Amino acid sequence: MIRQTLSAAALFIALPLAPQAAAQSVSQEEIEDRYDRALAAGYKALFLCSAIGNADPSGLRRAPRSVEAMELFGIQAPLDDIVGTLEAKVETGQDRALDYVSVIFADEVEPRVAVFKGSGQGCSLLPIGANVPAGETPFRQLIDTVISPGTQRPQDPQTNTAAAKIARTGFDPAYGEGTRTTAVLIQRDGRILGEAFAPGYDSGLPQRTWSVAKSIASTIIGAAVQRGAADTEASAGLGASDIDPRRAITIDHLLRMASGRYQDTPGNRTDALYFGGSTVRETALHWPLVFAPGTVFRYANNDTLAAVMAIDETFDAYPPTDLFAKLGMDATVAETDWQGDYILSSQVWSTARDLAKLGQLYLDDGVLPSGERILPEGWAEYVATPSGPQPDGPFGYGAGFWLFDKSKGVPADTYAMMGNRGQYVVIVPRRDIVIVRRGEDPVGARFDIAAFTRDVLAATP
Repeated sequence: MIRQTLSAAALFIALPLAPQAAAQSVSQEEIEDRYDRALAAGYKALFLCSAIGNADPSGLRRAPRSVEAMELFGIQAPLDDIVGTLEAKVETGQDRALDYVSVIFADEVEPRVAVFKGSGQGCSLLPIGANVPAGETPFRQLIDTVISPGTQRPQDPQTNTAAAKIARTGFDPAYGEGTRTTAVLIQRDGRILGEAFAPGYDSGLPQRTWSVAKSIASTIIGAAVQRGAADTEASAGLGASDIDPRRAITIDHLLRMASGRYQDTPGNRTDALYFGGSTVRETALHWPLVFAPGTVFRYANNDTLAAVMAIDETFDAYPPTDLFAKLGMDATVAETDWQGDYILSSQVWSTARDLAKLGQLYLDDGVLPSGERILPEGWAEYVATPSGPQPDGPFGYGAGFWLFDKSKGVPADTYAMMGNRGQYVVIVPRRDIVIVRRGEDPVGARFDIAAFTRDVLAATP
């Protein structure tokens, strides 16, 4: 497929040659420490770039200090102790337009670099050791400062006062000590009943969805199924040849986190891709089998990435932006690796209102207000139905969506998109309600979405 990638000439890898007098061996501990610094620098570069660059469609600008205070606060160990010590530079052109962000992590090697690719495309993180880009890129975007703390932009005048009060309860620390809610939205019958925002946030400011992107990926695959371009029961094409047992892994196995594949880290950690600058193809597709497909549940970013790669050839004609446009998700951006493959396990930026539109699509069983069907009939039931192995813990799992089938006081057909740092889009078919909660919760703080859902439903007529 045709992608916008960085050429080899523009991406000279500048890892230095070791001086002859230097030591020729290092300990594993030294390697790990250096890698952690490189990951922390990549984390910082990418989040600064994406938060600043993707904010433009809302008209709300982000300042580096606001990103450092929110997205870069309370992140995973050991990166959290490193990020704040690293120097970042937001590089702009003469018109104060964003080009890229660089972060130094070692004196003798190039800084980590995240390049802004343009409005609607977001940022891509270059691999460790890649050269800082020379000159300005052709895609630039103005940056400014975040709105003053305590300032709220006008919201819909028809917003129901009682529901707005309910939305504000999502900021109550009773739902999780140390959590940091940034936005809450309650929608019924396609109409926003109430919404509330933290200082510095408003209805048009996108945040990273983290693993809510997995539900977006499932939706994109569903749209391909509706067009006849994909089959969830078909092989996902993994493995080296037809005799490779990985060919038995279907798209359905991948959406349900049941591929049976090995990974050397917890399944929710793909640091080499997310922060190291490796590519989807390098990271997600090569893992061998440990269990027979469909027999074991193991939450894995790589399964979602592999499911998306199974329909990769459709993106020339039907990129994610087409689906977002149909849904009116105008502030949503799906970012890619530096070779142009979508990181749809995590790297999507969106707003509470855009995510509510996606939730409404599922309440409407994949049919747009215009009457156009963009998901197969019954797709909503498919993603919300457990099949095969299930996770331990308070929630079940469907096909890219979490299930509230174990939550007391919540209708059993409730299901949700969920992501790191407290991203939730709860779909309640029995009440025709969508609840969106966005957050920047630090590690160790967890928002009780089941309790909040229960309270919202009890308080909403």
